[in-house]
Amino acid sequence: MHKEILLPTVKQLRFLIALDDYRHFSKAAKACFISQSAFSIAIKELEIRLQIQLVDRTQRTVTFTEIGLAIVDQARLCISDMETLVNIATKRHAPLSGRVTLGVIPTIAPFLLPPALPEIEGRFPELQLYLREEKSQLVYEQLLEGKLDLILIALPFDMKGVETLSLYKDPFLFACRNKSSWIESVQEPVNIETLPEESVLLLDDGHCLRDHALQACRLTDSDQVSRFAATSLQTLLQMVASDIGVTFIPSMAKDSLMLQGSDIELHTLPSDSHREIGLAWRKGSAREGEFRLLGSLLQELHHRRIV
Repeated sequence: MHKEILLPTVKQLRFLIALDDYRHFSKAAKACFISQSAFSIAIKELEIRLQIQLVDRTQRTVTFTEIGLAIVDQARLCISDMETLVNIATKRHAPLSGRVTLGVIPTIAPFLLPPALPEIEGRFPELQLYLREEKSQLVYEQLLEGKLDLILIALPFDMKGVETLSLYKDPFLFACRNKSSWIESVQEPVNIETLPEESVLLLDDGHCLRDHALQACRLTDSDQVSRFAATSLQTLLQMVASDIGVTFIPSMAKDSLMLQGSDIELHTLPSDSHREIGLAWRKGSAREGEFRLLGSLLQELHHRRIV
């Protein structure tokens, strides 16, 4: 006879996830509303059940073992799938209901979400949407780890183990200060090849907007890129307003508060200078149909905005 395998309980998995989030037994126990001693016993019982050591314990810190990190990532996926199971059972007649955690990159979130969220809430009133704003690589990693259900990012971006849905193209615009010292006159579409050396300001490394701008605008002459870089789109536009250089911004940002009342002018670029906005989720997700439904709504809202 085969020995019965004792599976971890949902409570044990939730405790393990909390310990990973806080990396402190006392804080994790408090977040789970139990005593530290009971919390420590539960983690120890999980280790005994799995017959592995999940964490290295010292007086001040909690360090996960290599296999412990793999287990906690899988625990997040298990809890996410169980929450989906409950949502299917209790909300089976209501699409896009229950909890969805959405990761969004900083060069999309402040421009797309404010007008979209009221529409999403009105269309799907039973949806509990939680947002996290991080760079592309971080939201992608958190998606694979089960910390996020869905991500809204700019494409292309190299990803494995996910399904992607391209929503629409977001053209780049040329941004410069009025009567900029970097250019004599502006003709549309702007001829990028004529821009002077060290004139083009971009975000620093790690921001996908930098890579997309370089690729989409075919900025092959590295001498045109300024030695200065910005850490955010807001800083980038402030630098342009101060005539430190010129830049390329996504079209969705053209009506933002950052540009209102500024001396920055926007001009068109060749029609193929764009990035794509898309959704991505883990392959095999039971909620793929719902995510595609959300994508259709975002496409509809974009069409309404540009018409």
